[in-house]
Amino acid sequence: MNATNPCFDDVLSTHALIRDWLSGEAAAPEYCAQLLVRFAPAFTMVAPGGKQLDHAGLTAFFRAAGGSRPGLQMRLSDLVLIQDSAAGATVSYRECQSLPGGENTERLSTVVYDKTPTGALLWRHLHETWVA
Repeated sequence: MNATNPCFDDVLSTHALIRDWLSGEAAAPEYCAQLLVRFAPAFTMVAPGGKQLDHAGLTAFFRAAGGSRPGLQMRLSDLVLIQDSAAGATVSYRECQSLPGGENTERLSTVVYDKTPTGALLWRHLHETWVA
């Protein structure tokens, strides 16, 4: 894994924001806003169980779930750059989550990025599947 790839850096830093928000380590509403700006207005997602979310659904989820998972740990591995162009990129990765006293979950995820004219990365689509 090349940790200097901007897409990989974004996957890792976005998950750090998600972990801190959901665990309650970061509780200010501004923190949630910093997280949400990483997602394109046209964002769509397929969650591991098959539920589909758009940007409004993701926003509602994050706003309601801040601090809901104390002690949440997330570990990412196996990052692969599937496609990279001036318009966007696609990255796959493995994500393991654990909660104190709870079960560990593992999913395979693929994020599709849009690149803005300034080169910023925006999450356009995320597809997650439970690891059997």
